[in-house]
Amino acid sequence: MIGAIRSIQPIRSIGRKPSADDRIFTMVLALAGIWTLFALLSDSFLTPRNLSNLLVQTSVTAILAVGMLLVIVSGHIDLSVGSIVGLTGGIAAILQLWAGWPTAPAVVVTLLAGVAIGFLQGWWVAYRAVPAFIVTLGGMMAFRGALIGITDGQTVAPLRRDFLAIGQSYLPEAVGWTLAAVCSATAALFVWTSRRASIKNGFEPNPAVVDLGRSALYAALFFGIAAVTNAYKGVPVPFLGVAVLAGMIALLAGKSVFGRHVYAVGGNVEAARLSGIPVRRRVLAVFVLSGAAAALAGILQTARLNAATISSGTMYELDAIAACVIGGTSLMGGRGTVRGVLVGALVMASLDNGMSILNVESFWQQIVKGAILVLAVWLDRMRTKEVRA
Repeated sequence: MIGAIRSIQPIRSIGRKPSADDRIFTMVLALAGIWTLFALLSDSFLTPRNLSNLLVQTSVTAILAVGMLLVIVSGHIDLSVGSIVGLTGGIAAILQLWAGWPTAPAVVVTLLAGVAIGFLQGWWVAYRAVPAFIVTLGGMMAFRGALIGITDGQTVAPLRRDFLAIGQSYLPEAVGWTLAAVCSATAALFVWTSRRASIKNGFEPNPAVVDLGRSALYAALFFGIAAVTNAYKGVPVPFLGVAVLAGMIALLAGKSVFGRHVYAVGGNVEAARLSGIPVRRRVLAVFVLSGAAAALAGILQTARLNAATISSGTMYELDAIAACVIGGTSLMGGRGTVRGVLVGALVMASLDNGMSILNVESFWQQIVKGAILVLAVWLDRMRTKEVRA
């Protein structure tokens, strides 16, 4: 959440093209419209309880989407993350309930399982040149089958109480306000650090009043989240997981050599290879990150539901991809931001939440979400054509 607020690259003011901030601003307006519509149709949508639940519902999709961001930016796709959620959730549950493991080692082994799965798929893509679509499609089927096999088709429940705290507990009110203050201060630091970097690198910075406004908006956002969640039970622990992962991936993408390499690979893989970028290692690494994020999502999902089921994670990969695309990530590679992905995930979760409150039948929910995904891709293509023109 903290790192997700900074720009990936400075934008030249001369010959200005549509930027990531422009796309995100458009999606924020769309999100505001969705919230307004649901608020008019239901008195319960904007209540502190429902907004807190919305953050929890957003968490799994957001974690999967943030983990998949760099995979898509590098020019690939991961269709297996939903099945990895189910499989790793099953592993965590089995280690606790059937093997009698404590929570901590069960969580560590589950995360390592996600890393291993990501490594396996990344190796096939990077070092054996099998298309990611095929590798992860096979993984989607294989990991779902593995889940059914290790659980013997049963629901594994109930789980340890300390494990359930990962998905069901809330932070104390004072901690929520403290986190809001820390996030606001860090946001302001990033805004002004980016401004100095733009000047140093010969780019024209935003007007000072714009950066002041950005800092104020981020502070309002963080304190607003704290106020709403504290009005119910406090900041949900799953949302804290989203914030930590988003901050780490945003810093990795925007501040590190690794991140610049990944964007270069997605922009033009041959040019990246000729410039000396270790393309295969970078592709392998982004799949490892995606596998680890999916394992984290599996842990949170299983802890929230107090059960591992054979259907857990079904179709989650499509929600994650939709969140990325709606948030401005290009399926062609080379473009995307963490903050955009978070907005996209919130849009998807808001649609699910609002339509469920209104008792919209599930088939209509799928139709609406599918139509919005197609519309988002079409708008992205139109923007790309405008930029090229």
